[in-house]
Amino acid sequence: MTRGSPYAPHTDAETAAMLDAVGVDDEESLFDIPEEVRFDGEFDIDARGERELRAELSRTFAKNRDLTEFLGRGHHGHYVPALVDDISRRSEFLTSYTQYQPEITQGFLQALFEYQSLLVELTGLPVANCSMYDAATALAEAARLSNRVRRVSGDRILVPETLHAGKRSVLDNYVAGTDLAVETYPMDDGNVDVDALGDAVGEDASMVYAENPTVRGAIEERLSEIGELADEADALFCLGTDIVALGLLEEPASVGADVVVGEADALGMPTSYGMGLGLFATRESFLRQVPGRLVGASEDAGGKRAYTLTLQTREQHIRKERATSNICTNQAWVALRTAMHVAYLGPDGLVELAKRCVTDAESLAAELSDLKGVKAPVHDRHHFREFVAHTDQPAEAIAADLEREGFAVHVVGEHELQVCVTESTAAKTDELVAAFEEVL
Repeated sequence: MTRGSPYAPHTDAETAAMLDAVGVDDEESLFDIPEEVRFDGEFDIDARGERELRAELSRTFAKNRDLTEFLGRGHHGHYVPALVDDISRRSEFLTSYTQYQPEITQGFLQALFEYQSLLVELTGLPVANCSMYDAATALAEAARLSNRVRRVSGDRILVPETLHAGKRSVLDNYVAGTDLAVETYPMDDGNVDVDALGDAVGEDASMVYAENPTVRGAIEERLSEIGELADEADALFCLGTDIVALGLLEEPASVGADVVVGEADALGMPTSYGMGLGLFATRESFLRQVPGRLVGASEDAGGKRAYTLTLQTREQHIRKERATSNICTNQAWVALRTAMHVAYLGPDGLVELAKRCVTDAESLAAELSDLKGVKAPVHDRHHFREFVAHTDQPAEAIAADLEREGFAVHVVGEHELQVCVTESTAAKTDELVAAFEEVL
C-alpha cells in the first residue's frame, strides 16, 4: 500500500483500476482546479515507516508537560467510560466523513436520533439537531437564525460582557457581512445585571444571549426574568449551557428559552485540546431554519421503523443562497460518543454527576478560602464545576508556581484565578490545596 489512509486504503493497482474504469489517465483529470489556487509544489514531508513515525510522535508528545488540569471555561474533563471508546470504534461507526447514505447507515442514524431525543428531553425544546462544531458555532448560528425568524426589524445581538473571547471571536466572524451587530451588557457579581439588560434590550434587539452556568462558573439565578425581557422585545432568548448542567439546572424551555446552545462534548469526549461538539435545540416553529442536520424516524415500504436525514440545510442539498450551515467533518461520530455516555449514565447517573459538580466545587472553594491570601469563590453565588478565586498576590505568578508544582489553572484577572473540578480531578484536590499553600 503506497497511499490512502487506514479508513480508505487504496493500492496503486486499485487506483489504476478505478481510473481505467472511468476512462481517465490520472487522478488530476477528475478535478477542475483553477490555476490561481492550484498547488503544484512538494509538501516537503519525507515518507516514514510506521516505527519511525511512532518514535517521532512519541518525541513530540513528550514535550507536553504532564500537568493535572483544573481547567474549565468551556472544556471540562469528565471521565469517559471505556465502553464509549470500545463501541464507538467499531468499524461500522468509523468513517472519515459524515454519513449521508440513509439506506446503509440505519444503525448510525438511529444512534443520532437517540442523541437528538436526549437533548429534547433535557432542554424541553422539541427540536434538536446533530450537531454543531462547538458551542461557539452553535451560538453564532443562533444569532443568524434570529435574524431570519424574528418578526420585527432589529439587528442587535446582546451578549454578556464576560462572554468567552473565543466565542465572541467566532460570533463576530459569523455575523460579518450581515446587518447584525454584537453588543455586550453588564454582569453583576457573576450573574446578569437584569436591570441593565432591561435598559439595553430595546425593540431593535434580535437576540439576547445568557449562560447557565456562566463562564465564571456561577449559576444564573434570574433566567425567567431574562427570558421575559427578551420576549417583551420580541427578541430570541438564547441560553448557553452544557449537557451535564442540563441534568440538574432549570429546564431551558421552562424559563422561556427559544434556542439552547452549548457544549455537548462534556460527556463522551476528553478535552482533546479544544475539540468540541455543539448542541443546538430550538422551538418547532423554527424547524426549517435549523442549521446542520436532523434525523427523523419514519417507516419503510414494509412498515418497519426506519431512520432518515429529514433536514439538511447544506448547500449541497438546497440552493446555496438558502443554506444555513455546512457541517463537513464527522461531528456525528462525536455526537454518537456523547449519546453513548449519556445512555451509560442513565437519568439517575446524570443527575448524580451534576450534583457532584456543585458539591465538589463548593468544597474546593471552601478549602482554598481557608488559606491566607485567598478568597473563594469571588462571587456570592452557587457554582457549577468551577469558580473564581481572588488572590492577594498576582495571579500570573501564582499560576506559574502552581504549574511548577504540576497543576494548571486559568488566570482570568490580575488577582483572579479560575479553578474547575470534576470527578476526574476530585481525588487531586488535597494536593492542589497543598500546592496553593506552598506557593502563596
